[in-house]
Parts: sequence; C-alpha cells; structure tokens
Amino acid sequence: MAADSGVMAELRQFIGTVTAPGLNEVERGAIRRYAEAVEDPNRLYSDFEYAAGSRFGGLIAPPGFFGWPLKVSTAAMEVMAPVFETVLKAGLFRILDAGVEYDFFLPVRADDILTWYARFADASEREGKAGRMVFLTMELVYLNQNGDTVARRRQTFLAR
Repeated sequence: MAADSGVMAELRQFIGTVTAPGLNEVERGAIRRYAEAVEDPNRLYSDFEYAAGSRFGGLIAPPGFFGWPLKVSTAAMEVMAPVFETVLKAGLFRILDAGVEYDFFLPVRADDILTWYARFADASEREGKAGRMVFLTMELVYLNQNGDTVARRRQTFLAR
C-alpha cells in the first residue's frame, strides 16, 4: 500500500494534535489500594515509615499508577475521535489495542499533582496478509507539580 493512500493523507492532518491539560491527584491511600489490587507487596507503596527511610524519602506509586483525575476529562477521546472516524470512513472497522509502552523518568510520589496531556503522535500504514492495516499512536505525557516529566505513555491502536 502506498504511503500516500487516501486514509493516510487524511490522518496526517491530525498528527500533533494536543489536548488541553488534565490534572490527576496522587493520594496516599489510592497508592496503597492500587498496590493491593495489583498484588504488589513492595513496602515503598504502603509502609510510610519504611518508605520515609528509603532513598525516595516517602511513599511512591507503583509504575503505571498516575493517581485519579481531579476533574473528569474526555480530552484524549476528543483528540482521537476524528482519527477513529477517519479510519472507520475508510472501511477499517476493526480497531484493536496493539499495546502500551511506558518510559518512566522520575518516581510518582504521594501527594503529587500530575498534569497530563495527550497527543496524536503518529500514523502508519502497512499491507498484511489480511489486507490493509493502519497503526495509530497516541502519546500521554505526565508532569509533576514542579514541571518535571515523570512518565510518557505511548498507546498504539491497529485498524484493519
């Protein structure tokens, strides 16, 4: 399939679209409950005294836990809705989750307020045995209250 197919030309116009920022609160009890839910016994997530004596100086969140929204946001879907609409119009009705990758830069700490934004990062097209496949990538970046990037999440969707 040519790189300049109709669907790719339409998708290119959305690459780089960024949401308004969202805010998440990382509450101590939520860290502990999340760690329990995923059955992670690491004391850095639940034992205040142990965590205080660690190199982190306090409770940290397990990888992949970024707290809870201070205000519910549909921003990520607002960015991706026109992208999904474009692939559906192109006859690519099967949209599958093709995986998530994380880059962790700094620990997320109890009482952090994280600002996040989502961006439609990339689109590519391939011809496979089952026909045309379009890969869509959305990136979320999380910043702590000091403006430091704590993590980056890249989620890929496969449309065919």
